[in-house]
Amino acid sequence: MSGAETRMRIGELASHIGSTPRALRHYEQQGLLAPTRERNGYRVYDEVAVVRAANIKALLAAGLTTADVSEYLEEGCLDRPLTDSPRCAEELATAQNRIEHLDDLLARLQETRERLAHHHASLASQVDESDLAG
Repeated sequence: MSGAETRMRIGELASHIGSTPRALRHYEQQGLLAPTRERNGYRVYDEVAVVRAANIKALLAAGLTTADVSEYLEEGCLDRPLTDSPRCAEELATAQNRIEHLDDLLARLQETRERLAHHHASLASQVDESDLAG
């Protein structure tokens, strides 16, 4: 793609990155993409927006949130392919924070499961006892 020549409409961009127009509108609503508009109101994406959209899709697929991706945007990490070196330093911190958050959620879920399993076992033993008494 050549910078000055790249202009895609929403459907073209969605197809190009393997996404949907709805997802691209969501990125726009979240402040992650800002397409220009033609006179007829159609969204038009330039080369930077094409790269940015592909990066957003990849980061969300990796498990990051739109809030996480917004931090990448603020640090200027989305305007060239994520596979290019050097990578943005912000990426490491954001990924580490997301992993820590998920680890915390998993630990809380495991604790809840253990409490529920204990409660279930208690109920099961009471049901078995009442069946024997009857």
